[in-house]
Amino acid sequence: MVSDTSSRHSPLIWLVFLVIVIDLVGFGLVIPLLPFMAPSLGGDSTDVAFIMITYALGAALVSPAWGKLSDKSGRRQALVLALLCSCLAYIVTAMAGTLWQVYFGRALSGLAAGSLPVATALMADLSPPERRAKAMGLVGTAFGLGLIAGPVLGGLLTGDSKSFALPFYTAAVMSLVAAVCAHTMLPAKMVKTASPRSDAAEDVVPVPVLRPKQNRLLLMQYVTHTSSVSSIIYLFPLWVADAFTWGPKDVGYFFGVVGVAMITLQGGLLAILTKLFGHMNVLRVGSVTFAISLFVVATAEITPWMPAMIFFAFCGSTVCLPLLNAIASEIVDPSHRGRMMGMTASASSTGRIVGPLFAAALLNSRDFNTAWFGSALMVLFLVIWSFTAARKFNRLELS
Repeated sequence: MVSDTSSRHSPLIWLVFLVIVIDLVGFGLVIPLLPFMAPSLGGDSTDVAFIMITYALGAALVSPAWGKLSDKSGRRQALVLALLCSCLAYIVTAMAGTLWQVYFGRALSGLAAGSLPVATALMADLSPPERRAKAMGLVGTAFGLGLIAGPVLGGLLTGDSKSFALPFYTAAVMSLVAAVCAHTMLPAKMVKTASPRSDAAEDVVPVPVLRPKQNRLLLMQYVTHTSSVSSIIYLFPLWVADAFTWGPKDVGYFFGVVGVAMITLQGGLLAILTKLFGHMNVLRVGSVTFAISLFVVATAEITPWMPAMIFFAFCGSTVCLPLLNAIASEIVDPSHRGRMMGMTASASSTGRIVGPLFAAALLNSRDFNTAWFGSALMVLFLVIWSFTAARKFNRLELS
């Protein structure tokens, strides 16, 4: 019975996947540009951090509202609206000629950042519990594809030019194309997959979403996980530019390689690993790998192979998020799923505020090693949680 439902909804899942990929190519396109765009307009490393924070602050404020809108008005309507708003925000940033206009454009992008939580909730709607971790892995695969094509395309479009307008206009077109695809290919009303639960799972269904302590602790893992990832994204371009004289194109290629790893891990290996070892054991190994890699960067001497440790850190982090999403989507009633995914997106955005701020403070007061060490310490919260409070989620049939 479950397999029939899964099969019936499979085409819709892949359509949602296509929409996410198109949108995230545009998002990934601007990742390697911002650390170089701010200095070109008179900014410094602190401005790079605050530009990232401006986006994250907007997303943290409105992501729960996007999720609630999708619960009430429908996933497709909310998804299309978010994508159109992103298109407008990219255009505003492309036209920026001063530093404050870049801030304004990124703030608008943050306020428009509703497509990913809505699409994640939609993926959960269309997948039965035993396939939900795999569905969340598809979201991560889409993000990986965006990290491959986006930064590489952004680096190629920028080239040696001092103008960053063309990549942002391209990102706007990608969001518009994704909006058109979502409006034309997705049905107005989605039929939700039946979600049979075990008796143990029924005990943890929260109404409202944030009442149980275990749910609040789960949301905190999004904050700590994303804080560290965001600090890496902030530090890495500045670090490799200083230590290895890398430019936007080099950074773009690196994130492209990271994207390939994300696709490999989340698109295929994650489902196999969770089936063999259990989702919680995979989460533990991923978080430990994430932490150890950053500690090595913080304490070892700088050598030409050191960027490879950041690659391993990304590999460890990339298996954590789909499993956190699978847990978050399963412990709430389907009618609250959009709100829950909005709350996880808001928690992640909070991490995108804390991470760059924390890393920038450590970098400006001390050095890169201290900043990397601080990033590693944040991951330890996820490691400790995965071995302690998270054990109760082993009762959920997520893998």
